[in-house]
Amino acid sequence: MSENVKIFSLSTCSHCKATKKLLSQCEVAYEFTDVDLLSAEERNAILEDIRSYNPECSFPTIVIGSKVIVGYNEEEIKAALGLNGSGPGFLKRMLSRIFSF
Repeated sequence: MSENVKIFSLSTCSHCKATKKLLSQCEVAYEFTDVDLLSAEERNAILEDIRSYNPECSFPTIVIGSKVIVGYNEEEIKAALGLNGSGPGFLKRMLSRIFSF
């Protein structure tokens, strides 16, 4: 996975938390911005960025390379990342689920 992954999120949003958890479980590096924790000036600037991807400005807004996903959709996120059940870390993830390590 060589594409940059960026999440625009809210700190209190359950779908945003689920997105971060999914990416972490899939061992995908990502950057995130919790928009509600920014200062007013920073928040206004970030909201303009978000609107360029998602005019509705809803959360989470996930940017994977040039693909934008709005909301939590596990299958769409995995497809955009090329995670179809294989790839880096797959064996480790499967073993950790079986043996809980």
